[in-house]
Amino acid sequence: MRFQVLDIVPHTPHPVTREIVSVHERLRRVVETAVLAERLGFDSYAVGERHAGEFVSSAPTVLLGALAQATSRILLSTGVTVLSLLDPVRVAEDYATIDQLSGGRLEIVIGKGNEDKHFPLFGLELAKQYEYLTENYELLRRLLRDEGVSWKGTHHADLDSVTTHPRPFDGPFRIWHGSATSTVAVDLAARWGDPIFSANALQPRENYLVLIERYREQLVANGHDPAVGYVGSGSGGLFLADTDAEAVAQYRPIYEGFAAKMRAAHAGDDRPGKVTSFATIEEAVAHGPALVGTPERVAEKIVDYHKSFRHDVQSVSVNPTLPYVQQQEVLTRFAEEVAPLVRREVTTTLWGPHDSGRAKGFTA
Repeated sequence: MRFQVLDIVPHTPHPVTREIVSVHERLRRVVETAVLAERLGFDSYAVGERHAGEFVSSAPTVLLGALAQATSRILLSTGVTVLSLLDPVRVAEDYATIDQLSGGRLEIVIGKGNEDKHFPLFGLELAKQYEYLTENYELLRRLLRDEGVSWKGTHHADLDSVTTHPRPFDGPFRIWHGSATSTVAVDLAARWGDPIFSANALQPRENYLVLIERYREQLVANGHDPAVGYVGSGSGGLFLADTDAEAVAQYRPIYEGFAAKMRAAHAGDDRPGKVTSFATIEEAVAHGPALVGTPERVAEKIVDYHKSFRHDVQSVSVNPTLPYVQQQEVLTRFAEEVAPLVRREVTTTLWGPHDSGRAKGFTA
């Protein structure tokens, strides 16, 4: 199995102490953590994109430019590029620039995003979010592959023989499709033979599994080789300790504080994926995707989820309100104690020599 670190760059106070670092420090830590992840042997480092709420990830391309220069081996990604909001011409230009700066170490994950409030910020209609996503992806796909693109669509201005610059490093970089709550995203991925990345963060396993299974069915129905159907999986937080009881006790105030805050912010909104289905840390560990416990217990849980998802890459996120030294310790223990146990049980061709679609500059 492959492993990724994801930071959607939330910038919130500690739920108990109310302490918060400066924006400057928070962004600096994104870059430092990517360097650490590369040194520890993680395969990929991804940053999020948010334009509303308590996040400082509104400019992921700027962050990825910094990461491209600070690292030399690790694959760079997004989680997610909110393509429903963006002009595909600009996306092609910006991400091809990152692909060039990184020497071909870029693959991105696209989606419509999990935040309703960003659509009015861009003068867009929430009800059309999947229309935007579908059209913008199909145009982006052409711009990355072809020169002299002409286009007539519904939401984007017509194009006449347009070639975006720079071109990608060595052909179009791979695009994954984020999957959380809707069949639209998995059907779009299956239509084009692209991989998917399941959020697997807030809901029961079964909710995500039904979308993964639909994706694999539709991939074959659209005439694609099942071998190209790579699947990634997120997680509902990561915390490691020497005993399961110690991990639960230490992580409880952070997990349950944020769960309560999320429920209050979305009171009355019963749409799936907006709030966590697991109010307590015990529920999240026993029945949800939270990776909290000893390294051995966390490895067992990832393998158990793999029996359902058959995923190729596991993404993990460390809560940024933990003391910074502790964040680094958790990632270090995961890389040194969890990852080897999982790799013993799970293999994949993803990003290896037989994966013809992998980022050309990725050398892990």
